[in-house]
Amino acid sequence: MNAMPQVAAISQQIWDMKYRLKGADGAPIDKTIEDTWHRVAAALAESEAPEKRAAMTERFAAAMADFKFMPAGRIMAGAGAKRNVTLFNCFVMGTVPDDMGG
Repeated sequence: MNAMPQVAAISQQIWDMKYRLKGADGAPIDKTIEDTWHRVAAALAESEAPEKRAAMTERFAAAMADFKFMPAGRIMAGAGAKRNVTLFNCFVMGTVPDDMGG
């Protein structure tokens, strides 16, 4: 994997609050942002043929480390967490009229 890029303090704080995997007691399971990227990358690679998973995990993790690929929030928080959560990062809104009043 590539060297850890410099990440702003606010980015570290948001990762810790929203995406870092923690146990029920609040203790961090993901020790670093790289751990989060690897957890998510491994989960994404699960859809690959078994003999390709390790290589694809590294490719996905490298893309995240370079910020060339960053999954949506729910995916970052839930993929590979072994918890029953949704990875859908969208929601449905009612009809919004296509005019200034809407």
